[in-house]
Amino acid sequence: MTTYSAKAKDIVKGWVLIDAEGLVVGRAAAIIANRLRGKHKPTFTPHMDCGDHIVVINAEKVLLTGRKRQQKTYYWHTGYPGGIKERKADKILDGKFPERVLEAAVKRMLPGGPLKRQQTTHLRIYKGAAHPHEAQSPVKLDIRSMNPKNAARG
Repeated sequence: MTTYSAKAKDIVKGWVLIDAEGLVVGRAAAIIANRLRGKHKPTFTPHMDCGDHIVVINAEKVLLTGRKRQQKTYYWHTGYPGGIKERKADKILDGKFPERVLEAAVKRMLPGGPLKRQQTTHLRIYKGAAHPHEAQSPVKLDIRSMNPKNAARG
């Protein structure tokens, strides 16, 4: 028996649509990261980009459990001495680019390197319900029905 290794010509990429309204950020990001890598396919090959294209809508309506919305801090550095900056999750979600919270969570769940940069180009996150990928006819993935913990209780 030989180990299967996918070739570039054998890879078939699909399009998946995920509605993030009411989903818990970490749980949604884990599922999205696995889909981006292609781990849900029987033809998964770790060194190839065999994942699907992911379109996420309603990114501003994701939820953080507990008090993470007020307490979780995102840091970045400007490149200048003393240039460390920080912003809380609620400021980002209420700001101009709320999709960055989900994007950062997904990126941090992928293994690093050039393959990560290639796979993140297949992730498209939008803050509203509209997206420009109707022509690709993405298949809707209902993360909410996979596990009751994926959506917020209440």
